[in-house]
Amino acid sequence: MQQNGSSGSNGSEGCSGRERQPLSSFSPIPAATTRVRRFIQERRTLPLPKVMVVFSAAGETDKPSDAVSSSVPAEEEGARKPASPSPTKTLRSSLNSQVQEGQEVISLNVGGTYFTTRLSTLRRYEDTMLAAMFSGRHYIPRDTEGRYFIDRDGTYFADVLNFLREGELPHRDRVQAVHREAQYYSIGPLMDSLEDIQPLTGEKVRQAFLDLLPYYKDNLERIVEIAKLRAMQKKARFAKLKICVYKEEMPITPYERPLFNSLRFERSDSEAKLFEHHCEVDVSFGPWEAVADVYDLLHCIVSDLAERGIAAEQQCIGVCDKHLINHYYCKRPIYEFKITWW
Repeated sequence: MQQNGSSGSNGSEGCSGRERQPLSSFSPIPAATTRVRRFIQERRTLPLPKVMVVFSAAGETDKPSDAVSSSVPAEEEGARKPASPSPTKTLRSSLNSQVQEGQEVISLNVGGTYFTTRLSTLRRYEDTMLAAMFSGRHYIPRDTEGRYFIDRDGTYFADVLNFLREGELPHRDRVQAVHREAQYYSIGPLMDSLEDIQPLTGEKVRQAFLDLLPYYKDNLERIVEIAKLRAMQKKARFAKLKICVYKEEMPITPYERPLFNSLRFERSDSEAKLFEHHCEVDVSFGPWEAVADVYDLLHCIVSDLAERGIAAEQQCIGVCDKHLINHYYCKRPIYEFKITWW
């Protein structure tokens, strides 16, 4: 009986609890609210909600698909990411920015020779290789001490800097070498200034004369090859060659020229063929039309061979003296060249 009474009392309490709310105001309670009340009655701690946080780069707009894309596997996500700049490009950009922002004092290593100058000196003329190198648009390697490295012999680079600083020109014995450096660095004003002084001025005049003989360089190479071959065959210290050098296509010597009324020997085309022949020599130069004579060309041959380190001596040993037609004989002078190899 007590059990029934106790159970009845519990039931009455439950009924009294429900009677406190009028039936007319009853409304179904959501399941989530009921669950919360149950946790409160049982004095249990509510579980924390699970929150997913998606980080996006600054400046990117939030998209509905961001939360979904965050659940993509790491392998696919790594494949979608753009490639990051390589360390080499980062280093190059930093070096370029240093040059562009302008360290006013620049340390250079030109082929192992050290120089220090201002950045404005290197950029004095825009259309030059140095101005382009230090414009900030190109990568320039550095040595272990941080100097900008130029893989070029620095023997005459001081002369280049002196011209860029104050327009100073080198001494005559260094003009040709500095001119080559000016060509390498594309410094037009320096090239123009050097070409207006000796010895480059004289070289321009000499080259204008040699341009009348388009075969000159080929014949010069032929002289060297024949002399080398003969010296090696004979195991000799020197070699001798016969070279014909004549200015005009005339079967007379310069001493007989006064016998004619004109400076040029006038012949028809048919007659000119009768005088065409090849002298029995190793190399032949001529004819040409210029004030420069045979001795001027001989000087060019000897000096150009000396420029290549080849010692050459020449002397006239006579004329061709070959019979051509009627009483005309070839009077082209023949010179003997002695090429010494050691």
